[in-house]
Amino acid sequence: MSGDHLTGTTFEGRAAEQLAKPFQRKAIPAAVDGTVAHSRALFATGDRERLRELGRDIRAHAVANLPEYVAAFTDAAEANGTRVHFAGDATEANAIVAGICRDAGAQLIVKSKSMLTEEIELNPALEAAGFEVVETDLGEYVVQIANDRPSHIIGPIIHKTRGEVRELFSAIAGRDLGDDPRALTAFAREQLRDVFLRADVGITGGNFAVAESGSVVLVTNEGNARLATSLPRVHIALVGVERLLPRTADLSVLIPLLVASGTGQQLTTYLSIASGPRREGEPDGPDEMHVVLVDGGRSAILGTGYQDILNCIRCGACQNVCPVYRQVGGHAYGWVYGGPIGAVLTPLFKPSAEGLEVAHASSLCAACDDVCPVKIPLHDLLVDLRRDRVGRRIPGRFERLAYGAWSRAWSSPLLYRLSGRVGIASLRLLARGGVVRRGLGPLRRWTRDRDLLLPGRRRR
Repeated sequence: MSGDHLTGTTFEGRAAEQLAKPFQRKAIPAAVDGTVAHSRALFATGDRERLRELGRDIRAHAVANLPEYVAAFTDAAEANGTRVHFAGDATEANAIVAGICRDAGAQLIVKSKSMLTEEIELNPALEAAGFEVVETDLGEYVVQIANDRPSHIIGPIIHKTRGEVRELFSAIAGRDLGDDPRALTAFAREQLRDVFLRADVGITGGNFAVAESGSVVLVTNEGNARLATSLPRVHIALVGVERLLPRTADLSVLIPLLVASGTGQQLTTYLSIASGPRREGEPDGPDEMHVVLVDGGRSAILGTGYQDILNCIRCGACQNVCPVYRQVGGHAYGWVYGGPIGAVLTPLFKPSAEGLEVAHASSLCAACDDVCPVKIPLHDLLVDLRRDRVGRRIPGRFERLAYGAWSRAWSSPLLYRLSGRVGIASLRLLARGGVVRRGLGPLRRWTRDRDLLLPGRRRR
């Protein structure tokens, strides 16, 4: 499914569509609350702030010195026998991957979970080039056969019911598989096992790429990534250029931060480090390993006020605590990334009016700042993006005039107090029992979906 769903749509329209799904509004908090609780419990016994500061410093240093570490990674990787490719955008990245697969005489490709490949829409590009591509992460496999897209960075199908998965798998099986999760998982395993054995190429992402060793690091909770990197003749890893780390020792800080923040685990199930093709005497592994370093708009962020967003390690922790994301899910954000990380990345990677709108999909409560394992100031970045949107005169004339008048009024202590009194008096005229259920003018959109309590009142 195409990754770009912004054109011709609005956040309000997409959010309304998602809010009409009662299951999703319950399923997302139910899925992420456990992760948040486990993560807090893990960090409660240690010096969380010190670990976050170390993580921030490592990532900030790597991003600030990207050219140096790209060169070091390339030298080390090629010394290991890995071929390194550079792609400026999605078109180049897809062409490089298709070319490698074509040169390998590939027909069947297996993929491990990768948000970057969602970002560049790799699957449609490879399918258009004549290759069969199969996602092997269980959630991504469901997303693929449903012609859907992930709703969460870590949990791709937290927006789907077990019944929906049952229907998808039963249609493939040609029989009713029932609701037992173990039976459904066993069916998927049975389908995918044969695919692994027949695949010519395995494609993965990369959580990190280590400049010192020329290695690609994969953090997973399913064994599919190891099968995708060891059974096919060719392994291709697509890595965002910003995911470089200077040293192997840096993993001792960032892996615990990523795992605890992403899934609430102390250790991930599988930590794989790919350092080149199979060497003489080794029983398994690919004959060829390729790393495609993808820019995709990242270099344009370097040196700007938004550079901190490149420190992101894609743990999904900000999504887990965001009150907006927890209600509307990832699809409402209109592109690959949802939640606070999506509200920042989407406007930067897709700076259209529709893309910039997503920066307003936040309550600015700053819960994302508090939970981010590498201390990205997401709250500040969202405010800056909103300011940029105004600077480009994207809001309508009425909206600009209204906010301009509000700004001038509230810059004066006298007018601030007066407007507050007038506002409260107006609300009292509309209220019934201390609650405004049907507002006028701008309040009409607010009260269409929720009640408005008078200031100082509490709902009983």
